[in-house]
Amino acid sequence: MRMLIPVILLLLGIGGGVGAAKFLLPPPEEAAMADIAAAPCGDVPAADHAPSTAETGHDAPAGDAAAREYALMNNQFVVPVVENGRVAAMVVLSISVEVAAGTTDKVFAAEPKLRDVFLQTLFDHANNGGFEGAFTNATNMRNLRAALRVVARDIVGPDVSDVLIIDILRQDV
Repeated sequence: MRMLIPVILLLLGIGGGVGAAKFLLPPPEEAAMADIAAAPCGDVPAADHAPSTAETGHDAPAGDAAAREYALMNNQFVVPVVENGRVAAMVVLSISVEVAAGTTDKVFAAEPKLRDVFLQTLFDHANNGGFEGAFTNATNMRNLRAALRVVARDIVGPDVSDVLIIDILRQDV
């Protein structure tokens, strides 16, 4: 009898584990591969969602999404957040520039100058307290993107329709 209870508990544990594994099992490999083939980078097809003017916050036409390309800046941007004369945090951002189709070469040709003005804009944003508190709230992010868009248009020209912040991370020191 003393050996029967541990064996029953062991069988119940194994049964529960098998049941949980079946319940939490990811979709079959065929379905997952079909999803990857349909959108290899996790992108949503343009027909599913074309951003409107209200969503993008600028005056690009909603049906003009197919006439846009994205130039991802090659390296991340690292911005120190200084408080009381010392570095209190570091903010790391990945930025992409949305341009008219066929003009990504202009962005990459001007990348050194573009990186310089982006960094200066990010430093100004940090010095004005833009990366403190709830730094990812909609107003702060909209203001930062707008400032980056203005300097990008100064360097690249009117082909720039938006600047996208792909990743943002704040690490307190």
